Amino acid sequence: MNGSTGTTDGFAGSGGLTDAAFTAEMGDPAGAAFLHAPAAMLVADNAGAIVLVNKAFTRFTGLTSAAATGRAWPELFTETDQGRGWELHRAAIDPADVRPATDLTLQTTQGAPRRTTVTPRPLPAHSDSVNGAIVSLSEVGRDEETLRVVTELRLRDADTALWSLDLTNGELGELFGPSPLGRMLAGDIRTLEECLARVHRDDIARLRDALEASYQGRDYEQRFRMFDQVGDERWLYARGCYVGGESPRLVGIIDDMTEHVQLVRRLADRRRIEAAQGRQVNELAAKLVSATTVEEVTGLLSEEFVPIFGGDDASVMLLDDGRLKLYPASAADGDSVRMIDGRDPHDASYPMGAVIQDRQPRFFESRAEVLERFPAVEESLHRTSAQSWAIVPIFGDRRVALGVWSVSWTQPHHATPDERALMLTLAGLAGQALQRVNRQQAELELADAVQRRMLPTQPPDFPDLDVAVRYLPSRAGWRVCGDFYDAIPLPGRRVGLLVGDVQGHGVEAAAAMGQIRMAFRAYATNQSDPGVVLTETNRLLSETGEIVFATCGYLVLDLDSGKLQAAWAGQPPVVLATESGFDIWEPETGPPVGVDIDASYPVSSRELAVGATLLMCSDGLVESSKVHMEDGLAEVGNALSAMAADVHQAATSLADLVPAGRGDDIAILIARMR
Repeated sequence: MNGSTGTTDGFAGSGGLTDAAFTAEMGDPAGAAFLHAPAAMLVADNAGAIVLVNKAFTRFTGLTSAAATGRAWPELFTETDQGRGWELHRAAIDPADVRPATDLTLQTTQGAPRRTTVTPRPLPAHSDSVNGAIVSLSEVGRDEETLRVVTELRLRDADTALWSLDLTNGELGELFGPSPLGRMLAGDIRTLEECLARVHRDDIARLRDALEASYQGRDYEQRFRMFDQVGDERWLYARGCYVGGESPRLVGIIDDMTEHVQLVRRLADRRRIEAAQGRQVNELAAKLVSATTVEEVTGLLSEEFVPIFGGDDASVMLLDDGRLKLYPASAADGDSVRMIDGRDPHDASYPMGAVIQDRQPRFFESRAEVLERFPAVEESLHRTSAQSWAIVPIFGDRRVALGVWSVSWTQPHHATPDERALMLTLAGLAGQALQRVNRQQAELELADAVQRRMLPTQPPDFPDLDVAVRYLPSRAGWRVCGDFYDAIPLPGRRVGLLVGDVQGHGVEAAAAMGQIRMAFRAYATNQSDPGVVLTETNRLLSETGEIVFATCGYLVLDLDSGKLQAAWAGQPPVVLATESGFDIWEPETGPPVGVDIDASYPVSSRELAVGATLLMCSDGLVESSKVHMEDGLAEVGNALSAMAADVHQAATSLADLVPAGRGDDIAILIARMR
């Protein structure tokens, strides 16, 4: 070539062609075309040293042929892009490694960097070997540059990368150069198979199936998991479009969805926790609604409700005879609470008194906040480790203050609006429960008094017959039932024995029990047949129109013959015991009295030997939801056999035994022929 392009003694390290030899080898037309080509071009040897440049190169870079010749062409670019330049050179002299054009930043002689599209290609020799590279340089188009800048801005702080997959050789690369996400995921990886080796094993088959479809010209879209350079699992979302041509490829975008997936998981966990807490709140609220004692209500507030709010302790102070009283008594042993126990509820120098006075809750996030508003509590604070408090009023009807509920934390705690609303709701339910318990307790006391007045404390004395009775009220909260017993003297040395159970609870059941017992006595003194007595009592109850029925057993004992005649209406069987064992007698039974006006009651008969003991009882003694009647009767029979000789001792023993528990009222009648 001529002097305008400069001459060399040969390729550096190649021992190759001179300028004239190069021109001769290419032919004069080819040399002229290279020299005057509108695109800036250079020829480099295998080591990357510039051998030849054309005129357009000098115009583009500002470097003369003499200044450029001998320099390594990747060093024409900024320091940050020189590494990529060398990668392009190594790919150019390897015929098997074809790289697309890449944008690099050129250092010009004018000093201003210039974004340049670099396209290296191998320079073939006479044989199949490569004798260097020819590199073309062109300015990035304005539209392409704008796209590149916008893309870089988009990717700079985003977990996104643009990628390209050559479907002919599996080469994988990034558009516009490496991105933070690409470096984190792939590092120096350049092939599809190397990337797939890091994909989660549960996703690899699905990804390969989708890629197979892409080889057929389809677009690509997959969500999968992949392990990054440090081994962390990442959730990725990749999309790509098929680009055909001589070298078909997929061009697409990949997003790191890990934070989104983690957020979704946290939200799902939070919803599960909230759902579990919601179920717990509903269950505890149901317990509150069904509570039957003051201790049960206050125990729920001071113990079971506290974990919902992450609290460490709680107490309930209720108004009792004009004073604040701690409930339940075992709720807290701290001296600070004991100092408030018994205090005047109108003393607003303490938070509890202030809450009762203005009926407004108080929430304190620190001790300083409490002291600022209530200096009088300073001594109490020395006796507790609590750091935060929530003090909520407990209201009854018409917002009558019943007490306060206090929850405390040993760490600073901010009660959220949801927590405050829930506390007020639970305190409201507690107030309703306390009022209901108080009403039920008053009814309990009235019903118990009515029932005991209507039952004989002791049966009358009978010749040749010992009789013992017991009545045990239920311990299941406020339940007072209609269980009853009676021993009725009859003409002709006969005795009527009666045990029954009126449906329902409370004063109504106790009153109905008294009516049924009086009806039995009236019919029994005029009728010798126990079946007729039961039938007449049933008709009376049915004709009154009141919705009441009762199970009962009526037995007539002839003291001279020991003959037993029984009419039964759904009561448990009779237990007959001696010192040698026991037997269960099940008289033929009809329906409960008060159910069917036309019902009749058959009579069953049996002998009671001298020295034998019989037991009649309501079902509360021998049956419950946890105890089958057969098992209860067996346990009672064994106990009765062991004490058959003393009816009073036997009655006391059975009252202590109660195999079915105390969930229902119990009536016991024991008789023994002397």
